[in-house]
Amino acid sequence: MPLPKENTYTSKDYWNLPDDKRAELINGQLYALAAPSFLHQKLSLSLSRKIADYIDHNNGTCEVVPAPFAVNLDADDKIYVEPDISVICDKSKIDDRGCNGAPDFIIEIVSPSSRKMDYTTKNALYSDAGVREYWIVDPEKQRTTIYRYEEDAAPMILPFQQDITVGIYGDLNINIAELLK
Repeated sequence: MPLPKENTYTSKDYWNLPDDKRAELINGQLYALAAPSFLHQKLSLSLSRKIADYIDHNNGTCEVVPAPFAVNLDADDKIYVEPDISVICDKSKIDDRGCNGAPDFIIEIVSPSSRKMDYTTKNALYSDAGVREYWIVDPEKQRTTIYRYEEDAAPMILPFQQDITVGIYGDLNINIAELLK
């Protein structure tokens, strides 16, 4: 839900939020972010660790960055989101304020308050910005929706019990149900 304001917000408003407030800036509106649940954080940590371990084991160069971390999707100070997990392979996009441009791989973990944003608004934003792969991990529905935008194919919807291959790597498989044990 956007925070009320008569006119539109800018990156200046975003960067001047109080330290105890988190929000995303999308199309001139600030959207407040609710505190995540324990399950949300457990999934975020487990997924981040699994991907980071794979990258380390394979001497990869990508960075795995969990929220809170600002991603300036359009790299022109108009859209700032905080994906639950960002995988950024072009380290020149990273600075002290966050990521400037699209990460290669983004994971959002659905919360009751983020459902519409994750499935609709962010899906469109990530596709338009050049994100290569986007996962929507939905604990309530026990499924993951996978978009591989480079393939221009329909999304895949897989249950937590099924192995999912990370498309940007091809040989990394993740089973969400196993991460929850």
